[in-house]
Amino acid sequence: MTAAEISRIAGVTRATVSNWRRRHEDFPAPSGGTDTSPLYDLEKIRTWLASRGQPTAATPSSELRTTLRLRERAGAGASDLLLLVLAAARHPTDPHALSDADLVKHANGAAAGFADVVPDTEPVRFTDADAPVLRALLLCVRDEGAQTALGVLAERELEDSAASGAYRTPAPLADLLARLVPGPPTRVLDPACGSGTLLSAAAALGARELYGQDCLPVQARRTAVGLLLAAEDGTAAEATDVTVHTGDSLRADAFPDLAVDAVLCNPPYGDRDWGHDELAYDPRWAYGFPPRAESELAWIQHALAHLDPGGHAVLLLPPATASRASGRRIRAELIRSGALRAVAALPPGAAIPLHIGLQVWVLQRPTPAPSVHRTVLFVDTANEASTAERGQSRSGTVDWPRVSEQILSAWKAYTENPDAFEPEAGVARVVSVVDLLDEVVDVTPARQVRASQADTDPGELASRAAAAQQALTGAAESVASLAAIELWGAASPSTRQWRSATVSDLARGGALKVLRAPHASPKQMDSESGTGAARPTLTGSDIARGSAPTGRIDDEQAATDQVPEIAVGDVLVRGLIGGRGPVARVAGENEAGVLLGPNIHLFRPDPARLDPWFLHGFLASEANLAGASTGSSTLHLSPGRLRVPLLPLEEQRRYGEAFRHVAALREQAIRAEEFAEQAARLVADGLTGGQLVPHDPESL
Repeated sequence: MTAAEISRIAGVTRATVSNWRRRHEDFPAPSGGTDTSPLYDLEKIRTWLASRGQPTAATPSSELRTTLRLRERAGAGASDLLLLVLAAARHPTDPHALSDADLVKHANGAAAGFADVVPDTEPVRFTDADAPVLRALLLCVRDEGAQTALGVLAERELEDSAASGAYRTPAPLADLLARLVPGPPTRVLDPACGSGTLLSAAAALGARELYGQDCLPVQARRTAVGLLLAAEDGTAAEATDVTVHTGDSLRADAFPDLAVDAVLCNPPYGDRDWGHDELAYDPRWAYGFPPRAESELAWIQHALAHLDPGGHAVLLLPPATASRASGRRIRAELIRSGALRAVAALPPGAAIPLHIGLQVWVLQRPTPAPSVHRTVLFVDTANEASTAERGQSRSGTVDWPRVSEQILSAWKAYTENPDAFEPEAGVARVVSVVDLLDEVVDVTPARQVRASQADTDPGELASRAAAAQQALTGAAESVASLAAIELWGAASPSTRQWRSATVSDLARGGALKVLRAPHASPKQMDSESGTGAARPTLTGSDIARGSAPTGRIDDEQAATDQVPEIAVGDVLVRGLIGGRGPVARVAGENEAGVLLGPNIHLFRPDPARLDPWFLHGFLASEANLAGASTGSSTLHLSPGRLRVPLLPLEEQRRYGEAFRHVAALREQAIRAEEFAEQAARLVADGLTGGQLVPHDPESL
């Protein structure tokens, strides 16, 4: 184990561990690693801590993570332990009551008894060397629950594999997708089940037959065990029948003859190697052969092929699926046949990739009856909020109650009586099939919801435009007020010359500290991926947008990786510099205690020697950044090369006040620009839509 892991299990800082190594001759010697990154024997460290009366601060899940790392260094993974999670949940055992030999014997018997419920599982045989990890696993199941232990095992297995793009669907989103299926359904299939979140949501609503398939064996096994655990702990329907297989659903469908009530799926995006060449004559392509770049349309037709007539499929798809020219003919056939029932746009941040507003497609397999749906419902949940509200929504947590209510209420009203559906201006609208089948067949919700202003009440639009204009006036007055204040003047008689020092020199002298978070994988930034509580994390995009923290890191992972916490007065600078928006920020009360995200450099000044706003102003200057960065379109910052003038603290504060003023001026200017764009859009749409009319010049 590393020094960082020692600090975690002992509940102390890494500096304390380094101090122990220097001061205590009986501190265990390294058993491996290098001089700069030594590794220690876990049991020797535990014995040493116990001899000094140092309690262990690690949680059972943290202990399991540690023992898994040690086991992996010996060449073993975690997949064989998944069986034991189910066995331990069904037949709890006190691991402290068993010797190592009895523990191994018990584990082998339990694994053999559950081998038939987990897909593609090879015979498992544990040895005495596995006793520490077996004990840690049983303790984690007993004290923190089987689902927590399952998550730890699966995450470690994914980290050690070459797989990428394995992200959990956030629980609120999974619940929304499941509720869009009328019924609820009895039999549900997820052909790209991942960790089983969508199937779990369906089971929670009453689905009794669950079918899943995933190309990653660890994900398929995790789904199978997780669903069986949910059925036993009461979070799923009673007598749930779970069938999960490993394999590529498009190339090797594990359920070729299965027809279900519903298909829920969050398929992989942008996959050009989905089997285009070998599947050219596949009978699933009833609506057209998907182009190589349109794997999402292959998943849509795969889902429809597994439905009973009248059954529904709900898929989470990237926005390009709705508008790419290469998919126009298939989209037209889906609309013409009545298979496409609704498309709803989600706000950015709803699911990975977080910077893209994904879309929910609701489809229905046509029935033999001649009645064909003549309209399609469109919902745009990212278009309703005003500019100010959108700024608030940047906090990183999607307003799921609002989003779910908008989509579900519109879908319910539409399914009950499509012809009587009342549109909601800027949010929901029904469009006829005839209008959709134009030369582009674009089913982007924003395009269709905004396509006509006929549904908007003239008085309401006039009020919204007036409110936007009033907000613009207030923001413009703030800009004018800030612009009128002069906190600077011309240097005389010539340009001032600085005596400066590099950040590296200042750090060595103790004037500031430079911190940076470990590289965070997308999994760690996914709020639903961790087994512990997710903590807010500031990202580089947050600094560029001027938003509150939008990232999330699992609390346990943050402790393991020693992710720094932001404090008031810290200066935060983006490590990747490019595009629009600020490159730096001074942390205030809103950022205090927030975790530092990847690709951000944190500069913590000694307040007795450096003013934070003075430091911010000079670190963020274009000339300084250019001299300390490498690259072309995107610059990679080397923080130690940044230079800071050496000035008395009182003079620093005068500069700092000026820089603070400039930052406020820039922030208000950005707000004014946003309000101006909103007011202009509302007025232009109202004039062209017929809700607003221009005043007679003579009446003004």
